[in-house]
Order: sequence, then structure tokens, then C-alpha cells
Amino acid sequence: MSYDLIAITMFASLMVLLLTGQRVFGAIGFVAVIAALALWGDRGGFDLAFAQAIKVMRWYPLLTVPMFIFMGYVLSESRIADDLYRMFHVWMGGISGGLAIGTIGLMVLISAMNGLSVAGMAIGATIALPELLRRSYDKRMVTGVIQAGSSLGILVPPSVVLVLYAMIARQPVGQLWLAGVFPGLLMAGLFILYIAIRCRISPELGPVLPAAERAAVPRAEKLRLLGAGILPLVVFAVMIVPFVSGWTSLVESSVVGAAAAFIAAVLKGRMTKAVFEVSVRQTLAITCMFMWIITAALAFGAVFDGLGAVRAIETLFTEQLGLNPWVILILMQLSFLVMGTFLDDTAMLVIVAPLYVPLVDHLGFDLVWYGVLYTITCQIAYMTPPFGYNLFLMRAMAPPEISLTDIYRSIVPFVLIMILALALVMAFPQIALWLPAEIYDL
Repeated sequence: MSYDLIAITMFASLMVLLLTGQRVFGAIGFVAVIAALALWGDRGGFDLAFAQAIKVMRWYPLLTVPMFIFMGYVLSESRIADDLYRMFHVWMGGISGGLAIGTIGLMVLISAMNGLSVAGMAIGATIALPELLRRSYDKRMVTGVIQAGSSLGILVPPSVVLVLYAMIARQPVGQLWLAGVFPGLLMAGLFILYIAIRCRISPELGPVLPAAERAAVPRAEKLRLLGAGILPLVVFAVMIVPFVSGWTSLVESSVVGAAAAFIAAVLKGRMTKAVFEVSVRQTLAITCMFMWIITAALAFGAVFDGLGAVRAIETLFTEQLGLNPWVILILMQLSFLVMGTFLDDTAMLVIVAPLYVPLVDHLGFDLVWYGVLYTITCQIAYMTPPFGYNLFLMRAMAPPEISLTDIYRSIVPFVLIMILALALVMAFPQIALWLPAEIYDL
């Protein structure tokens, strides 16, 4: 059997195993080890898996992952997100669609606190969704708002996904974080613009908060709530400013961020034993999941690399098919959309990035810019029927009156907006690259 056929068989086997519902790390690792045993015998097969486990344990920047996850869970479990929503509720309730617009703002701040889309979805579905439905907001619109807003968690810094991409692509995390700022804000701004226009045309979709209810909140309370919105930004600044300024390393900054979140929860009197236990347990669970997936994917990538699959893909696209670099780039993005229907962002990244990153570099594209494109494409894939990751998360968290059909229909305008944002970043790379170039004097 030729090496090309072995590589195709490996990838096909992996897809079949994933479609059966097997755990991602189990499917990836199983295919990698079986292929290594078949190719290089007992010694080569076992040594391959062992070597990747040692590589993960020695991968110092991975220490940032549990720190960022812990920071996000402390801030969310200590109900600081409740204060944020209350702030938007009070300050923007007088605008048509104001609470939906405020929810997008909430999601941006949650993204700056956590870096994971799952946390934003959980907070939006448990805090914002019941409140919006109670105030007669259109169920389809608000369902789409929460799904779209939660997807910002993997783009706005400190994105855990961008940290993993940086490790695989060997790119500076600071530059990738900064590259995600303007695309993330652009996407949030487009969401807000859509909500404002839609509610202006059809006010019944987002009713204004009654004047009597707005007047019942004293000015002192409004100012106190405004301070609640500043707290996550302070935590974020305490973490990111020393890193961007070169005073701390990435790992040190992640520790500073986790410590700042913990101190903020203590000062607000919300760091209870239950909050601490949940935060630690969730941090451990998600971190272990990441580590297992990365270990398995490194083994899979090592076999692929040993077969020469990366070079074969480059030759296929650039020499045999003679495709234009932009056509190749678009085809890669489309493949992410397809895989996003049954894989999460981390699995897509660790399976495909080792193959695509060298090709992107060979085509002459900027790898920091491509990291942003990958992340936006993952956001779109998360919300694309029939099996988008966020669709089923919303179905699990939404009340019974919101059907799966409602959830599918709710995301159509937001997916179109995200495709527009992706096209803008592709057409104008400086949207992503200007800020890191300005800060790092590139």
C-alpha cells in the first residue's frame, strides 16, 4: 500500500470513528497508534505515543490553559456576569432592542473574562435568555443573539483557541490575541447594527423597557452597576498590559489574570467554598480534555508527517491542480465549515492545523492573519446546521417553548453577518494585522 493511500485511509478511519460518537481524543489516538504499529512495528508504535505524551508534559506554554479557564470560571461562578447583565439592563433598556444589544456587550465582556464560547453560552442562556423572553422579546431573535454573541469567546482575547493555534503554528500568542481584537469588535458591532436596524423596523421584536421601571432605579444604583462592568476590564488589563509591554511572559500573565479574578471575587465577598470547588473541578475537567486531545493529535500528526502527507497536500494543490493561492485558502476554510458540523474547534485545530499551516506558509500568507481566519470560520461552523456545536448547546439550555426549528432559523442572519466579517478580514488583512504591528513595531 502506498503512503498516499495509507494517509487517506487514516483520515477516512478517523472521520468514521468520530461519526460513531467516540470521544475525540480516543478516535484520534487510536488511529494514530494503530497506523504507527502497522508501519513501524511494536517499538515504533509505542515510542510514538510515549514521545508525544512527553512533548505535551514539557510544553511549558500549555500552563496558560488551566490559568485562563480558572479565571473565567471564577468570574462566572461568582456571579459577576449577573452584575454585568443588570448593568446593561438598566442602562440600555430605554432603547428598542436595547437588552439584546446589551447582551452582545455582555458576551464581549464575558469573552474578555473567559476565552471559551461554552462559558458565554451558559451565561447567556441562564441569565439573559429568561429575562429577554419575560420582557416579550422575539424568541428567535434572542436565541440567535445569544448563540452569535457566545461565539466571540474564541476570538476576543484571551482566547484559549488562539493560544493552542499559536503553539501549533509557532506564532507569538501576543500578536494573535491583538490580531483578534478588531475582528472581534467588528463582528460584535455588526451584530449590534443588525439588532438596532431590525428592532427599529419591527419594534415588537425588542420592546422598550417601560419608563416607570427605568425611573424606579436610582442614579446611585446605576452608577454602582456601571462599576460592575468595569471590573472584568480591570482584570483583563491587569493580565494583558504587562504581557504586551514585555514585563511578564505569557505563562506569568495567565497566573496574574487567574490571581486577579480570584482576588476580585474575594473582595466582592463571593468566593465561597462552593464557587471555588466548582471552578477548580471545571478547570480540571476542561484542561484534561485539552491535554488528551493535544496528545492524541500530536501522535496523529507525527504519523502523517512521517508519511509525507503534508508535502503531498502541497504538491496536490499547488503543482498537480495548479490552483490559485486564494482558491486554496477558500477551500481550506470550506473544509473547516464541514468539519465544524461534528467537531469542536480544538479538535479541528489539532487535526488539520499541522497539515494546513505549512501549506498556508508555503503560499505566502501571514500565519497570524490565518489564525484569525481559522477562528472566525470555527465560529461560523459552530452555528451552521444541521449539527453545529452551538445549536445543540442552545437546545440543551433553552426552555421548552423554543424548538430546534426556532434555533435553526434564529441563526441565519447572524451566520450571514459572520460570513461578511470573514470576507472583510480576508479582503482587508490589516483589520487583523494593524494592531499587533503597531504594538510590536513590526
